[in-house]
Amino acid sequence: MTGRVLIKVRALLLLLPLLLLLPLSSALLPAATHATELSAAARIEIDGLLSRLGTSECRFYRNGTWYAASKARDHMQVKLDYLVKKGDITSAEDFIEKAGTKSLLSNKPYKVSCPSQDEQPSAVWFSTELRKIRENPIP
Repeated sequence: MTGRVLIKVRALLLLLPLLLLLPLSSALLPAATHATELSAAARIEIDGLLSRLGTSECRFYRNGTWYAASKARDHMQVKLDYLVKKGDITSAEDFIEKAGTKSLLSNKPYKVSCPSQDEQPSAVWFSTELRKIRENPIP
């Protein structure tokens, strides 16, 4: 081996342990995200939507299955947390559009079926409930 090649091999051998630690260090360090905090107003509205869904007598259609409202609420909370962390949701309208309308995995639309109401797209149901929240804010 020539001197230059030997120097390069030694440098690579010195750097190899550091290169092997890179995946581990990224797992240990806090992830850089695009997360933005929801405003207090947006948080109150979205929490209100989730609460209304979870305590309703409605059923929620997702990916071919009807779920009880409480299960739907739990699913929407997980989805909200994920999308907020990504920085994709900053308002109640964002929540409805990006979390409450369709499955992120299958792209299939969500539906809501409530007693004494026609089945409707979830976006319509959430938008109606958001309007009610805004018309009667809790002091």
